[in-house]
Amino acid sequence: MEPLLYTMIPKQTLHELLETFYECMNLSIQILDEKGEILEAFGKQHSYCRIFRQFLPKYDSCRKIHSNASNLAMSLGETYIFSCHSNLNHIVFPLANKNMLLGSILAGPFLMDSPDALLLSEVADRYAIPTPNILEMYEEAGKIPVFEPSKVTYISRMLYYMCSGLVTSSKDQLILKQNKLTQQSKINESIQQYKTNTQINQKSYPYEKEKALITKLKTGDTEQSKALLNDLLGYVFFAEGSNLEVVKSRAIELSSLLSRAAIEGGATSDSILKINNQFLKDLQNVNTLDNLCYKLQETIDVFTGCMFNYIPNKGSEITRRAIRYISQNFSRPLTLDETAQHVHLNPAYFSTLFKQSTGSSFKEYLNMVRIEESKRLLANTDHSIIDIALATGFEDQSYFSKVFKKYTGLTPRQYR
Repeated sequence: MEPLLYTMIPKQTLHELLETFYECMNLSIQILDEKGEILEAFGKQHSYCRIFRQFLPKYDSCRKIHSNASNLAMSLGETYIFSCHSNLNHIVFPLANKNMLLGSILAGPFLMDSPDALLLSEVADRYAIPTPNILEMYEEAGKIPVFEPSKVTYISRMLYYMCSGLVTSSKDQLILKQNKLTQQSKINESIQQYKTNTQINQKSYPYEKEKALITKLKTGDTEQSKALLNDLLGYVFFAEGSNLEVVKSRAIELSSLLSRAAIEGGATSDSILKINNQFLKDLQNVNTLDNLCYKLQETIDVFTGCMFNYIPNKGSEITRRAIRYISQNFSRPLTLDETAQHVHLNPAYFSTLFKQSTGSSFKEYLNMVRIEESKRLLANTDHSIIDIALATGFEDQSYFSKVFKKYTGLTPRQYR
């Protein structure tokens, strides 16, 4: 019966891939099936391994450790560098489809340092290998390729790029797993920071970071938005623990916050309502914390796309840069000329382009950003109205109140 792997990937494709890798790197490489059995190999079997296998217990085998490493690589979503029973190094890349391991590509063995007595003594003690055989293994170890750790990193990366596209769905799943692992790592870093900072009150929610998230989302800065989201999620785990239902409740609150920010940033209410409803439906089927966190992170991309879809392709990057610059500098006197200079355009042309892209003049957009920030300060701080006016870039309280009422229909005092 044809191996399952060959029903998904042509045998000739895998043959040519292994042949190319071996001829370029002069490093042994094999195709393994889902059980770890060798389907095809390039490069001779090392005598070191042949000698060692005589002393391997019956309940253990190279096939078993290769299979375990392949499954671990699939769970990690990337190439995996590991040491076998005899302290030789290998790199494995999983070939999977919908979380089912079809097989794997195994490169090695190799060493990352010249073989020495310590390498062999550990193996000898662990498997009770007689001295004559250890001496023979030591002699054969000198024939095993040696690569510096930095070179191994490049070989691992090359293997990933060569193999990740062999199964399309597998590539998507590997990227998804990598992204989830990266996000969980960032959230864990945030949790540790909250734990080690004795000045943080567990009951004190970090509203400043929430406001910063809104600002970054409105300016299309998805990377910083995701970083702030993960920080907020870290706080939720720190303060509330890992209760899935409790975190779901907080996720709904965050989604609502992101929805309002997207609408205020220019997205249509209809599109955001549909996205939010879909998120709530998806939330019912989420049963793990990492999937929940990643689902929230995905909404940032969707919301940002909705906000910036109205920006024409022509000049879209220039507009984004200008909006980002406004977001970073609105609290001080900021002019159209200065912003135009930042994006390297003539002020008159920049003014026209900005209006075409956003539907608002530069001054209107700047005031909108300032008013949004002042609304948050009025709602969440005890600062005086004049201090808030100055903090958001207005020169005096009278003009601030006039602009505030134009955008909200209320005076700052009424809003508070």
